[in-house]
Amino acid sequence: MYNILAILFKYIFIIIIYLFIFSIIRLIYLDIKGMEVISFDDRAYLKLINRKDSLPFKIEEYYIIDEVLSLGRHADNHIVVKDPYISKEHFQIVEDENEYYLEDLDSANGTYLNGDKIYDIVKLQDGDIIKAGQIEFLFVNRK
Repeated sequence: MYNILAILFKYIFIIIIYLFIFSIIRLIYLDIKGMEVISFDDRAYLKLINRKDSLPFKIEEYYIIDEVLSLGRHADNHIVVKDPYISKEHFQIVEDENEYYLEDLDSANGTYLNGDKIYDIVKLQDGDIIKAGQIEFLFVNRK
């Protein structure tokens, strides 16, 4: 009688282990499937430095910069951020002859470039860190 129960428990335990391994493989597959493949085609973009899950609002990880990219709370901006420390129209990045310029739009809390508050239009360099409110972006220019 005990031999039959031991064999039965052994097979149940093996089935549970296989189900556990299957669920882990399934989670890995779903995680890889959910990753976005982003092609920037040698264009400049902003990459979010903050962890997305640590922010209390919704934001993307990458933003491609075309001719103009604006950030603020108002729905007319390219990047809409519902951060209370961000103005309705906070800053914009403008492309001019393959150069990119950051301009603060008279925001209440200011825009910071590499830790320094900007007061005028500033030329961006590859690797610059832009901070507005609670978020930080890395400026990447592949040209």
